[in-house]
Amino acid sequence: MKTIIQDKLTEIEKDHGIKILYSCESGSRAWGFPSPDSDYDVRFIYIKKLEDYLSIQTKKGHLSFPVNHELDIYGWDISKVLQLITKSNTTPFEWLQSPVIYREDKRFKDDLWQFCQNYFCPRSNIHHYLGIAKGALETIQGEDIKIKKLFYVLRPLLAALWCAKKNTIAPMSIYLLMDLLSDDLQKKVLSLIDLKSTASESYLTKIDAGLRKWIDITFDYCMEASAKMERKSFDKEEADIFFRKIILK
Repeated sequence: MKTIIQDKLTEIEKDHGIKILYSCESGSRAWGFPSPDSDYDVRFIYIKKLEDYLSIQTKKGHLSFPVNHELDIYGWDISKVLQLITKSNTTPFEWLQSPVIYREDKRFKDDLWQFCQNYFCPRSNIHHYLGIAKGALETIQGEDIKIKKLFYVLRPLLAALWCAKKNTIAPMSIYLLMDLLSDDLQKKVLSLIDLKSTASESYLTKIDAGLRKWIDITFDYCMEASAKMERKSFDKEEADIFFRKIILK
C-alpha cells in the first residue's frame, strides 16, 4: 500500500503542478489503534509554483479527492497550513508528529515543527479535543458505543489532559498519551486496542465503569483548567517570513 500511496502522490504532483513537501498518515493507523477495515488517511502539505502566489486570482488552499476504496487523500497548501498554525490549530501539530511518513523534506518538516512551538495555545487545543470527545460521547446507544467512537473519546481526552497538565503540544500517539493514566487504566485501554485490531470499526462495546468514571472526571477537569487559561493571539509576521522563505527557495 505504501508504494501505491507514493505513486499516487507523484501523480498528484504532475496533475496539479505542485511539489509535495510532506505527506503522512493522519488517522487511526498513526494514532496507534487501527482496525482491520481502517482507511488509509493520507495527508500532505504542498507548495505551488512561485507565479501562482503572485497572481491576483484567488486560488483554493487545498486539494481533495474522492475516497477510493480504503484510500482517503487530502492536502493543504503551505499558506493554509501556516494560517492554521497561527491559530494554534491542532491538525498541523498532529500531522508533523505522525509515525507513518510517505513523503518528506526533512529540513522543511523540522523547521515547521520548530515554528509550531511558538504558536501553541493550550486553551484552544483543549477546547478542540474536548469538542471531539463530546461529539463521540453523544453517539452512545444505551450502554453501547462503537469501538471507533470510544477511541474518539479516549485519545482526544488524553490529548486535552496533556495540554492542561504539561502545557505543551500533545503527542499524536495514544501510547505516549497513556503515560497520564494509572496502570490499571492503561491495561484497560491496551485491551481495547487489542480488541479494535481484530474488530470492525462499527463493533459495539460497553464502556468499563472505571474508564467511564475517568472520562467524566477528566472532561470536567479539562473544562475547568481551560477556563482559567488566557486565549492567546499570535503575531503573523513570523509566519509571513517563514512563508516567503519557503516559496522563494
